[in-house]
Amino acid sequence: MVKTESVLKKTDNSPTDEELIARFQQGDNYAFDLLVKRYKDPLLNFVYRFVGEREEAEDIVQETFLRLFKNKHYYREIAKFSTWIYTIAGNLAKTELRRRKRRKLLSISHFMSTDKDYDIPDEDSNPERDTNTVITDKIIQQAIDKLSPKFKQVILLRDVQGFSYEEIAQIVGIPLGTVKSRVNRARLKLQEDLQQLMNEQ
Repeated sequence: MVKTESVLKKTDNSPTDEELIARFQQGDNYAFDLLVKRYKDPLLNFVYRFVGEREEAEDIVQETFLRLFKNKHYYREIAKFSTWIYTIAGNLAKTELRRRKRRKLLSISHFMSTDKDYDIPDEDSNPERDTNTVITDKIIQQAIDKLSPKFKQVILLRDVQGFSYEEIAQIVGIPLGTVKSRVNRARLKLQEDLQQLMNEQ
């Protein structure tokens, strides 16, 4: 249904995430640069799918790395680095969705005149691109956007980012059984919405 894009894995000779954050905590800023390079694209994909707007996603990812830089000493190796940084990004994304909802409630005129919160952006438009692929990606994103944040977060972490159920439980801060239940319910809802959206095309 949704193509899995797992977090970038290290090569055999490259340091682990945990080794890099330990080096960064000791003052090695090059280690921070390596973490940014390793996580920038998968985080951007995750947050973009979460909030549905490219520019906001880029801002959230930038803020995620800024918080990593400022709060590097808060990380402890009792958790995987990937779960820690995805927790930061996920919380920022949920905050943005709540802020967006408040803006809509407070400003009817803004709500009526702003399309970007609902349209799936088609950046780098290319007339040579396969139209069916574009339409399919837009339909998938529209179906994801219809999910509530709690279901959207777990389905993106599981089926797009490739995290295990145990890792998702750590990131979201909910029991393992709840994660599995939410993923299953999100998949069912996505199937229903995708079928409906495809029928409308």
